[in-house]
Amino acid sequence: MNDRFEQLLHGLIGLDAESVGQVVIERAVRQRVAALGCADEDAYWLQLKASATEQQALVEAVVVPETWFFRYPESFVALVRLARERIGQIMGVRPLRILSLPCSSGEEPYSIAMALLDAGLPSESFRIDAMDISELILVRAQRALYGRNSFRGDDLSFRDRHFVETPEGFQLKDEVCRKVRLLAGNLLAPGLLAGEAPYDLVFCRNLLIYFDRPTQHAVAAVLQRLMREDGALFIGPAEASLFSQVGMRALNIPLAFVFRRGTDTAPRLAASQGTGLAATPVRARAALPVPPVGKPPVPRAPPATPLPRAGAGDAALDEIAGLANAGRSDEARAACERYLAAHGPTAQAFYWLGLLSDVAGRSSEAQDYYRKTLYLAPKHAEALAHLSALLAARGDLAGAKRLQQRAGRGVSRDDR
Repeated sequence: MNDRFEQLLHGLIGLDAESVGQVVIERAVRQRVAALGCADEDAYWLQLKASATEQQALVEAVVVPETWFFRYPESFVALVRLARERIGQIMGVRPLRILSLPCSSGEEPYSIAMALLDAGLPSESFRIDAMDISELILVRAQRALYGRNSFRGDDLSFRDRHFVETPEGFQLKDEVCRKVRLLAGNLLAPGLLAGEAPYDLVFCRNLLIYFDRPTQHAVAAVLQRLMREDGALFIGPAEASLFSQVGMRALNIPLAFVFRRGTDTAPRLAASQGTGLAATPVRARAALPVPPVGKPPVPRAPPATPLPRAGAGDAALDEIAGLANAGRSDEARAACERYLAAHGPTAQAFYWLGLLSDVAGRSSEAQDYYRKTLYLAPKHAEALAHLSALLAARGDLAGAKRLQQRAGRGVSRDDR
């Protein structure tokens, strides 16, 4: 398959093919060729170019969301505090406005609603808009029926409060569903949500890591346009560097990854707390399966060869290296999480988490951490090498070759 499909997807949704792997795009194209009964890829290409509907179908075949309820639990603690603060400032003049995008199969916006309701905020005091480019996924979100894989972590008490168990799965109660308005829309569409008032709180997490740098900056500009001047933006751990570069200011809330616009006029948090589609309401009301999850398996033995030293004279990273090389993977992982909490998103900490996941046989998780490493440090030689090996192992030889070529262009010791 040539790169015409990759280029089309980049134009439609800003997708950087390397971020998902060429094999994913190839598989999606094969699925659509079979679904339409096309003779070959050339015949499918002609139909694809002529049909906005089929372009959307290809997008939905490529998009593979990874989500669950109350992902990054610290961010929901911060959400409640910021929501209370903002509602106190609004003083009942209007509801608090919250946006979640991409919302995937609904776990994030419904988590927002549950967190605020559990905190005792009146239902009428806030409104949540949730947007995704995939209309198929939005239909599943409206059904609001979820399997066990959407519930992760040790505290699942919210499931008892807000869901009804059925033979098909866990059905979310109407009182939560009613708080979320689902919209179909593309972040790259001109004038997206132009008719809507700006939002007090915006959630956009782990989206920009799939875009190239120009698209990342374009999306960052759209997100700032959608926010109030004094609003707050919740992002993914690997995206902090980009938003710092575009002038936004991180709030000092460990593991929440919240940013405000870089302006002194924005109220500060209390010092004690450290194709384009138009936006269209979805009128219908199925849980998108996510990979099975449980407690991470403990590796039976350390890797055959010693893992590299962290270097750079950082005692905390040296500790992580020592724990990993001694086969004490759980302790090393916990040390990585502490490091991220103290220092924010850091390439070397994400790299160690990738290695630890790799050793434990969790290749999908390892790929995610290696990509986060490369997002923060594009020339990180070891991350390039390991991610290349993982892509090759799953059959994405072209993606592996591209990474090998990047690694071969030469990196400095500091970049390593």
